[in-house]
Amino acid sequence: MSLFDLSGRTALVTGSTRGLGLALARALADAGARIAINGRTGAAVEAVVAELDNSVAAPFDVTDEAAVGAAVERLGPVDVLVNNAGMTIRGPLQEVSLAEWERMLAVNLTSAFLVARAVVPGMIERRTGKIVNVGSVMSEVARPTVAP
Repeated sequence: MSLFDLSGRTALVTGSTRGLGLALARALADAGARIAINGRTGAAVEAVVAELDNSVAAPFDVTDEAAVGAAVERLGPVDVLVNNAGMTIRGPLQEVSLAEWERMLAVNLTSAFLVARAVVPGMIERRTGKIVNVGSVMSEVARPTVAP
């Protein structure tokens, strides 16, 4: 048995319609997992599901508590959660509005809490599960256009 065999497991990767999230979803699928593809745009989610074997659509806004709960309920048991959804705002700090700042915090931080909170009861009940939180090097880089 391979150390990385995820056959029979379900993995939810937030923000998995492109970039790092899509690469992570592909790698987990290659390891045998059933992949829940997440994004806010149904069309983008469906496009990935059409190309990736053993995947299911999970279009929902990771910052919407009710949508997160409903999506996790529809998916059934989640064995692996990868909190990958994220965003950045580029521009001088003094030009970033409070609303933009709050949206960035919601996507980058609150979403990880909401999705983890939704899947954890099942993981506890089954006495198994993994949660991986993806961060960005942008949190450690000082540049005039990425201060927020």
